[in-house]
Amino acid sequence: MEENQLTPNNKPDYHAVDDITPTRKTVTISVEEAAEVQSRFFAQVYGWMTAGLGLTGGVAMLATSSPALMEFVFGTRFVFLGLIIVELLLVGFLSARVFDWSVGKVQAAFVGYAVLNGVTLSCVFLAYTSASIASTFFVTAGTFGVMSLYGYFTKQDLSGWGKLLSMALIGLALAMVVNWFWQNSALYFISSFVGVLLFVALTAYDTQKLKQLALLGITEGEEMSNKASIMGALILYLDFVNLFLFLLRIFGRRR
Repeated sequence: MEENQLTPNNKPDYHAVDDITPTRKTVTISVEEAAEVQSRFFAQVYGWMTAGLGLTGGVAMLATSSPALMEFVFGTRFVFLGLIIVELLLVGFLSARVFDWSVGKVQAAFVGYAVLNGVTLSCVFLAYTSASIASTFFVTAGTFGVMSLYGYFTKQDLSGWGKLLSMALIGLALAMVVNWFWQNSALYFISSFVGVLLFVALTAYDTQKLKQLALLGITEGEEMSNKASIMGALILYLDFVNLFLFLLRIFGRRR
């Protein structure tokens, strides 16, 4: 296989750069080799993401069959908010320490988050009809799939979206916190539509960003690549779940 050269008539090589360790290494590979590495990496990412979503959904349905658990979780706002805070801390720790922990520990953290999220999302099965949950899930899956494919295959550089999406995410979070106390229906629907647009864009942006992360295994080895794939699965898992929840706020039918 002939490597691409940096000439006006050819695409440049991919460079897998290690930014994790103090020793900075650069490896030059062909476009074909980079595409193969990225394909294997995304197979792992989507596999873990699908497993996480399945685990979350299964736990949520099982949790609704336990009145005692439902009373404990949703009987007071403090318990529910406490679980949300634990989830946020778990995501924060996993994001910060993913490359320091062992693969087993990273996997356990991801599975633990998926289970805990299933408990907190069990309220969805109590609030909405099964038919609307199912239809919204399929709409979410289709939308997510299209935008993830766009992020993967587009030649457009989406890195410029980063700051705008971060600011929009902060603004959306603040609006939702305010409306938690205000309970304004107009703000509820505005934030829901903004949330859908935001996570549609984030799906494409994050998918393209993960293409570069896929090359980490070339410089750091299979273990580091496995950890990165779980981190990538968590990122896309969060995009999917949030997109689903915002679509459900708009199209879901309450019981």
